[in-house]
Order: sequence, then structure tokens, then C-alpha cells
Amino acid sequence: MIEIEESSGNVYADLGMADADEMIVKAQLATKIGEIIKGRKWSQQQAADVLGIPQPKLSKMLRGQFRGISEAKMLDCLVRLGRNVQIVVGPARRAASSGRVAVVFAV
Repeated sequence: MIEIEESSGNVYADLGMADADEMIVKAQLATKIGEIIKGRKWSQQQAADVLGIPQPKLSKMLRGQFRGISEAKMLDCLVRLGRNVQIVVGPARRAASSGRVAVVFAV
């Protein structure tokens, strides 16, 4: 019999990666950057020129290989693509719990 385990919603955490929270945020940011580029029908080179990063680095980021790219750089990419980026810091849900990082995209 095959055992099926329900996902936590973060594949990186499910795989036991220590930096799972950071990786899921980067994955969400990279996905949005890719959606914008695709929506504009830009080549990766056109997008790389606008974003100020080398095309091979952009290609890796869009394929999920973003370990060498900071969250700050990814946020900068979104700004260069004409998006407003807002960082909101709020209290943890419970006093004893640690905080969390979440990405929310406005429509």
C-alpha cells in the first residue's frame, strides 16, 4: 500500500529544508516575475536588460534556482517591472508563537 502524506503547503518544509520559509517566498516572487515577463511577451534578454541582471541568472531564477538571488533583489525586479512593493510588519498571531513571512499579491 502506498502512503500518502498531506502537504504542509510548503514543499521545501515538507522536504525538511532548513531555509524552507525563505525558499517558498523566493518561489512565489520568482513565479510572479515570470508571469509578468510572459504577459509582456518579452524575451529573457529583454527582461534581463530591464531588471539589470544577466540573462543566465534570470533564466536560473525562473527555473527555481534562486539560491544566489536575494529576496531584496527579487523585490527590486518587481519594482523595475512596474509593481508596487509594500512590506507590512505586524504582530504574531499568538504571543508565544514566532512570526512568519507571507507573500500576498494584490489584484
